[in-house]
Amino acid sequence: MDRVSGVCRFGGVVSAVRTRTGRSRRRLTGQNQVPEEIPEAPRRGLGAILVLTCILVYHNCLYCGFVFDDISAIKENRDLRPQTPISNIFLNDFWGTPIHKEQSHKSYRPLTVLTFRWNYVVHGLQPAGYHLVNLILHALVSLLYYRVCAMFLPEFASFVAAILFAVHPIHTEAVTGVVGRAEMLSSLFFLGALLCYARAANRRRYTDWRYVAACTCCVGIAMLCKEQGITVTGVCVVYELFVAQKRRSSGGGSRWSWLDAWGKGSGWGCACGEAARRVATVCCATLALLAARLHVMGAQLPVFTRFDNPAGAALPPSRHLTFAYLPALNAWLLTLPEALCCDWTMGTVALLRSWKDSRNLATIALAATLIAAGIHALKTRSSALSMGLALLVLPFLPASNLFFPVGFVVAERVLYMPSMGWCLLVAHGWRLLAKKRAKLAAAALIFLILAFSAKTYVRNWDWKTEYTIFASGLKVNRNNAKLYNNVGHALEAEGRYAEALEFFNTAVNVQPDDVGAHINVGRTYNHLGRYQEAEDAYVKAKSLLPKAKPGESYQARIAPNHLNVFLNLANLISKNATRLEEADLLYRQAISMRADYTQAYINRGDILIKLNRTKEAQEVYERALLYDSGNPDIYYNLGVVLLEQGKASQALAYLDKALELEPEHEQALLNSAILLQELGAADLRHLARQRLLKLLDKDATNERVHFNLGMVCMDEGDAECAERWFRAAVHLKPDFRSALFNLALLLADRRRPLEAAPFLKQLVRHHPDHVKALVLLGDIYINSVKDLDAAESCYRRILELEPDNVQALHNLCVVAVERGKLAIAEECLTRAAALAPQEHYIQRHLNVVRARRVAALSSSSNSAQQNPTASATTEVRARWNYIPQQPPDPHENDAS
Repeated sequence: MDRVSGVCRFGGVVSAVRTRTGRSRRRLTGQNQVPEEIPEAPRRGLGAILVLTCILVYHNCLYCGFVFDDISAIKENRDLRPQTPISNIFLNDFWGTPIHKEQSHKSYRPLTVLTFRWNYVVHGLQPAGYHLVNLILHALVSLLYYRVCAMFLPEFASFVAAILFAVHPIHTEAVTGVVGRAEMLSSLFFLGALLCYARAANRRRYTDWRYVAACTCCVGIAMLCKEQGITVTGVCVVYELFVAQKRRSSGGGSRWSWLDAWGKGSGWGCACGEAARRVATVCCATLALLAARLHVMGAQLPVFTRFDNPAGAALPPSRHLTFAYLPALNAWLLTLPEALCCDWTMGTVALLRSWKDSRNLATIALAATLIAAGIHALKTRSSALSMGLALLVLPFLPASNLFFPVGFVVAERVLYMPSMGWCLLVAHGWRLLAKKRAKLAAAALIFLILAFSAKTYVRNWDWKTEYTIFASGLKVNRNNAKLYNNVGHALEAEGRYAEALEFFNTAVNVQPDDVGAHINVGRTYNHLGRYQEAEDAYVKAKSLLPKAKPGESYQARIAPNHLNVFLNLANLISKNATRLEEADLLYRQAISMRADYTQAYINRGDILIKLNRTKEAQEVYERALLYDSGNPDIYYNLGVVLLEQGKASQALAYLDKALELEPEHEQALLNSAILLQELGAADLRHLARQRLLKLLDKDATNERVHFNLGMVCMDEGDAECAERWFRAAVHLKPDFRSALFNLALLLADRRRPLEAAPFLKQLVRHHPDHVKALVLLGDIYINSVKDLDAAESCYRRILELEPDNVQALHNLCVVAVERGKLAIAEECLTRAAALAPQEHYIQRHLNVVRARRVAALSSSSNSAQQNPTASATTEVRARWNYIPQQPPDPHENDAS
């Protein structure tokens, strides 16, 4: 018999056995070894079924909104906005926080954030588009996974693995939750890297280095989508050792001969083998990527609180026992995904406090199962079993808490990659069962697919709103205070404060030391107007904050959101003008605990403005810019401070800077438009109109926007346009002080006093102390309506408010003249002239009244004719001095 053999020193002996007929066959080694079937290429028809299944099971995710982590990663992440420099994506973490900051989660996933940014460019914050991209990505991952499984299983068995992966309920958090895109993008390139490596290792005598290069690129991209992606390097090594080299090994020798060859050859001879060079290249590239990743995060692990991961703060052996148990819990969720929950932090998983805890049996069972499966894979040299275990275990390691603590106990979306291994193992087992019990295997498969599909479809609806996702979590876990808090937040957002308070109080009962729960209780009491109870809740929350320890940084020990207790308490007590200094002290305390707590600077600046310490407020805001130079709110508030100081041009520059950073900043749009209007230039009025119309597109119910558009029209001399906008503002807010007065004034100036009167009455009804409105209404009563009693009532009301109001006193004198009570009118005008000797019209009217009295007292008709000019041509009328109504100050909320 002719034998031709060759040796690869790294991976084992490669031999071929040629029969006399010239056909080659693989020699079997070991009595228990069964020849593996050669995988077939996947068919397109089955791939189409796979895609259709994904669409059927996940199409209802398109009706879901942004929930849970989507709020921080999408709605509140400024890195998605087109005006934000794209370079920020590579400087900040997944949530938009600069990665060098202590409060950053260090989750560096710039390529995932980049896809979110593309979504935002196309359709803004419409959730359906984001969900559609996730659905497409899941279908692509399922197809690629089908192709990978076909390397280790026959065609239909690989299809079984792929369809189980496509419908597995554990994936709902990754697919239906928008932030789960990180898992899918990383998985896409994870599988791409494995396929490229398989192609590179496909040749017997040489390596196709193009595919090795493509593999390393995919590793890098997978890592930049999510950290787990880097684990594909370990999977490639397993593939090289247990698949590629096994296929090349010779038939002679023991079942371990292919591993024995690993150590054959000496020193550099082994390293020079093709397999060794492939593995070394990929591993070195991975180490370089890992070093770069550590450099980006500053070689610092993120800081998490004991509420995020209680076991991380526990003492041994509780810490180690709990962390060892968590893989078993994750394996159970993969096997029986019935009790799914969006949040597994806080008290969800009770700590294992001793070796006597029965849950330790699950830890031992999982360890024994994995070891037994590994030994069996070595004995049988099963590619499917080896790769299934690698795909199950290796991608899970970064999130296992075994090497370093992470910010969660269990997270269902991190099981997206490990589930590939689980599905491959199940499909392998199903194939073995089908050889012996075909009907049982078929029935079990149909049941499993239908059950998983139904569970996934129903579970998708849980992600529709914030309320539904957290309420569904409470059905599974009643010991997680965070779930109660989040249900309360959802109810609070809907204005259902009484119901929200019940959930917040329950959270306090479940976790009495939860600072956030007490803050939530206080805030809800504040919404309900129960201010003393709100203050008590905030004081309780403040007492629960950790106390500073010698030599330990306070900054690293306190959660940033817990510092909100200082802000909330200060905001509450600042409603009392006598406690502004106390509020300022609270803000200073918060800043002393975290120097980079920019929100405390912003709020403190507002308090300093109220205390009329604008110079200090300016310094506070400028200091805040040192920590957050990209915060548009800080620039806006600096603009407000400069307005208080009368520096309109500088204020406008800061408002424009706020709009440069956030073009949709509503307050900056409105107040910069007001400033532009006040500057008076025609081109600036045009820009003001543009900004106001932009605001109107965002919110057509904002009465202040309508009012200021009316003011722009007034400045341009377009009375009809101004009237239309003023009427719209009054329609939206019937007690809008400025709009009512300016509309009435406009109508009066256009000689439509009878139309102006109802708006003035409406204004006086809502604001009885509006002096100018009373003066104008009295003028209309005298000159147009001829209702002297009503006019007198208006003027007397003004004099009650302002006893020295010369104009009201003069017009009251006019009422006496109209009634023919010249003596009273003369006395009245004499008082008015004494109060305002510089007002010549009062003296002139006094002379007219005196002349009339002389004429009335004269018995001779000739005496009346001696001064015809005074009696006939001079008329005493109510005087209205028009004073243009200015827009509200930019920093001031119109209380009307």
